[in-house]
Formats: sequence, structure tokens, C-alpha cells
Amino acid sequence: MSNTVESNVRPEPDAELVRIAEYIADYTVESHEAMTTARYCLMDTLGCGLLALRYPECTKHLGPLAPGTVVPNGARVPGTQFEMDPVKAAFDIGCMIRWLDYNDTWLAAEWGHPSDNLGGILAIADFLSRQSIAEGYAPLTMKAVLEAMVKAHEIQGVLALDNSFNRVGLDHVILVKVASTAVITHMMGGNRNDIIDAVSQAFVDGQSLRTYRHTPNTGSRKSWAAGDATSRAVRLAMMTLTGEMGYPSALSAKTWGFYDVSFNGKPFSFQRDFGSYVMENILFKISYPAEFHGQTAVEAAIELHDKVADKLDDIERIELTTHESAIRIISKEGELHNPADRDHCIQYMVACGLLFGELNADHYEEDVAQDERIDALREKMTLQENKEWSKDYHEPSKRSIANAVQVFFKDGSSTDKITVEYPLGHRRRRKEGIPVLIEKFKSNVYTRFPKRHGEEIIDLCLDEDALMDTPVNEFMNLLII
Repeated sequence: MSNTVESNVRPEPDAELVRIAEYIADYTVESHEAMTTARYCLMDTLGCGLLALRYPECTKHLGPLAPGTVVPNGARVPGTQFEMDPVKAAFDIGCMIRWLDYNDTWLAAEWGHPSDNLGGILAIADFLSRQSIAEGYAPLTMKAVLEAMVKAHEIQGVLALDNSFNRVGLDHVILVKVASTAVITHMMGGNRNDIIDAVSQAFVDGQSLRTYRHTPNTGSRKSWAAGDATSRAVRLAMMTLTGEMGYPSALSAKTWGFYDVSFNGKPFSFQRDFGSYVMENILFKISYPAEFHGQTAVEAAIELHDKVADKLDDIERIELTTHESAIRIISKEGELHNPADRDHCIQYMVACGLLFGELNADHYEEDVAQDERIDALREKMTLQENKEWSKDYHEPSKRSIANAVQVFFKDGSSTDKITVEYPLGHRRRRKEGIPVLIEKFKSNVYTRFPKRHGEEIIDLCLDEDALMDTPVNEFMNLLII
């Protein structure tokens, strides 16, 4: 055959697509730890979304594309009265839960927030349940939602272990799209081949660039990008199940496939098989709504608050010791232009901890950011890498996110060097963290619901057996304001 003629033999599906599809279609979640953690993840993620409804910059994105549109037996959006098609509902839920940068995190070669997938999972589960009831069939239960969460976490997290999308300029929400597409296709009744086809579509899609997370373009798109990704997943799953074809070598096709176009020709590496590892080891943002690489730095800064708050003018310098990923992602000098810029600046977060002895979402707003003391402290900060911490960050048995803060005064004295290796939401601090997570959830629920209504939601979520047996539509009924 001439070298100028390409073979048009349709290949077998890429092994990576098959691997994802077989896991989704065949794997049974048997880990009680994973299911229990998924329940806490559900609570925490919904709570973050309810809290975000306090912010008009978030709520302006919510509601039907055509105002006033109501979809009979459609998907609902927690904390609102919206009833929409599942594509837009997935966007809205995803936007809410990510808005404040307060839901769970996964850190590896790639970063991300696996609970972002809940936007699509919850929207399609509610939609399918209400449609089934209307046709005389049984609805899905919340157990199915928790199982879907475990699998979506696993796909996103395992793909992130060895494969860095940020190093080729792509945003981690590609993994939300891939994971959500796989799980949602299966929830809708898709088989192994349907999942392969749908996931191939997710990779063929154009992918989001990371520029909206980094200086000088950091902006609010990073707060709705995951909603966009999970809603696109719902759309791709629905299209596939109408019989739309897939693309078997979407990853590996020479010249035109994802690897050659977007991944420097390098195939994905898998550090481990799919199971329930990611959910079991997920990182909860329990204490502070801040980019996770800086969580332990904020904890250290708050510990120093009482020792420095009355001596701000006496500070000569502030030394921050951290790991490579934090330096690359959230170390910034100069003007910070908006809340999205500030919650991705380790110096700003540490300054707030030292000044106020706390850090919450309001500290990123303009009225607080105008406090000149914040920038004065930022200018006194130096950042240095601890290479051992950078190594431990990637070590599977540790996955630490270490930071240290030490303040030096003009008279030659200094505070202790406060080091925190593992944030409160780490698996190593799970026993300590879960009671705080529950209190965070309760507080967030009460920002949106009156006491009696809020207690119903909280009591159900705290009862594992009752929650898993609850039909999804009834659970969503509780969340409508």
C-alpha cells in the first residue's frame, strides 16, 4: 500500500476507554468506608452549595436558560425552586458546590475536586427517578447516588495520580467531564459499549484551558467550570443513548487523537487499578474555603495570630515553607483583582490568618481586601520549598500537604516555626475532622433553611441506613426551599 494512503480500518476501542467502561459497568462497591465517606462527601458538598447561594455572583448563573421555563418532572436544584432539564440543572448544582472553593479536593500529578461530579449525578438521578415514577416504575435510591459518587471519584482521582493535565495547559475539569460521562451513561441504562462511546466523546470535546486559574487571568470562570463540565457530561450521555456513534481511538489516533493533539503524544499512565481508593482517601476542606495547597499554611498562621496581631508594625519578615505545587499554583505578588484571585494566593490566605485569626469566604470580598494591612503583610513574605515535602506530596502512603509559617521581628526575636503536614480534612485526621465536618454541614444548611426544615435534612443525612434507602426524588423534595 502506498505511504500516502491512510488505512481506514476502524480500530478496537482504546484500552483506556475499555478500562473505564468495564469498571463502571462491572465493579461493585463493597467498601463500607468508601460508602460512609461518600455520605459525608454528599453532606459537605451540598452544604457548600447552599452556602454559595448567599452570593449574587453565584446565583446570577442559576435558573433555566429561558426564564420561566419549567420542565415537568425535571431535575431540581437544592436550595431553590428551579425545576429544569438535567443538563442545566447539572450546571447549576455544579456551579453552586464549587463556587466558594470549599468542597473536597484530590491532589496528585493533577489536582481537582471529585465531588464536582455530584452536579451531574444528582441532577440525572432526580430526573430519572421522577420520570420513572411518572411511568409507574420505582425511583433510584440515594444508595445509587453514593455508589455513583464513589465511582466518579475513582475515575477522576486515579487518572490524576500520574497524569498532569495542568502541565500541558489543560484544566482539571476535563476529568470531571470524563468521570461524569462514564457514570451518568451507566445510570441512564447504558452498557459497556455505550460507556466507551460516551467517554470517547468527552475526550474528543475541546478542553478548558487553565488560564482562568492563573495570573494574570484568574477569574470567576474557575467557579463555574466544573458545572459546565458535568452538564456537558449529561448532554454527551444523553446523545450517546440515542444511538450517536463513538470514536474508538479518540485517545490514540495518530495526529488527530487526544494524546497527539493535547498530551504531547504521551499515553496515560495508571498507578493503580480502579476500586474505591480515592473516596477513602479524599481530602475534605473542613476549615477554610481556600485552595487546598494552602490549607495547612492557614492553620499555621491562625495558630500564630495571638502572637503577632498586636505587633504588626514590628514584623520584619514572614517565612513560608511549602512544597513545589503550592509555589507553582498559588504564590502571587502584586494586585489581586477579585475573590477568585485572592483564594488562590497563599500569601493572602496567610495574611488573613495572621490578622484575623480565621478565614472564611467573606475575607475574599472587596471590603476586606481593601484592608491595607493585608498587602503590607504579603510584601514581607518569602516563600521557599522543602524538597522533602514536595516528595511526600506524591508519596502514596503519605500524600502530605505540608506548610510552615514563622514570623521574624525587627528586634531579632521570632515566633516558633509552626509546621502542619496534614490538613484537618486528610484521611490521617479523619477521626478529628468528621465532627467538625458535620458542624460545618449543619451551619451551611441553616444559612438556607429554617430550623425545623433544616433539622429534617440533617437528621436524614446523619442516618446512614435511612439515607441509603430514601428515594432520590424524596431526598430532593427535602432540599427545595
